[in-house]
Amino acid sequence: MNRFERHIFVCENKRELAHPRGSCSEKGSVEIRELFKKRLKELGLNSKVRANSCGCLDACEFGPSVVVYPEQVWYGGIKTEDVEEIIQSHIINNQPVEKFLIRDKRFLNND
Repeated sequence: MNRFERHIFVCENKRELAHPRGSCSEKGSVEIRELFKKRLKELGLNSKVRANSCGCLDACEFGPSVVVYPEQVWYGGIKTEDVEEIIQSHIINNQPVEKFLIRDKRFLNND
């Protein structure tokens, strides 16, 4: 029995404030993950989709960064106001949100 169909990983990495790449935590990722969890529960999706905090995803310059598995879809620059669109479009309707995709070739799923 599969416990979750999808995982939403939200980077909560912390670096010193002067670090040139920044860190997702200082850009609001904790609040973003909390909102994902809250909305998934409100929508009755929390038994199928898990919003997890994680350490560094090595995408800090694009942060806050979020990756959805198993699709390996990488989002960057996410704000709390973007969470609902990601849930509605990607999680519910299986359509990744193009405007938030990280376009760097390291993060593109080229299957």
